[in-house]
Amino acid sequence: MDEAILLKKLRWRCRRGMRELDQLFERYLDRQWGTALTDEREVFLRLLDCEDDKLWRWFMGYEVCPDAELTDLIARIRALPA
Repeated sequence: MDEAILLKKLRWRCRRGMRELDQLFERYLDRQWGTALTDEREVFLRLLDCEDDKLWRWFMGYEVCPDAELTDLIARIRALPA
């Protein structure tokens, strides 16, 4: 799939209805997606498959995600400057 089309589809999937999550995901797409390795991209796609309430609790630190790869990516996304 063409990278530009893929990015548009991902932007749509990143729209979660929670501004904070939307901003975190958009920040990752804008700053990391283009240079991310295939493995990291796959982890990001798995992250997008998670339920919003779980994502919120994981990103806000209210719960620890049981998946180590997701936890690592969540920490990297949270560390991106605003």
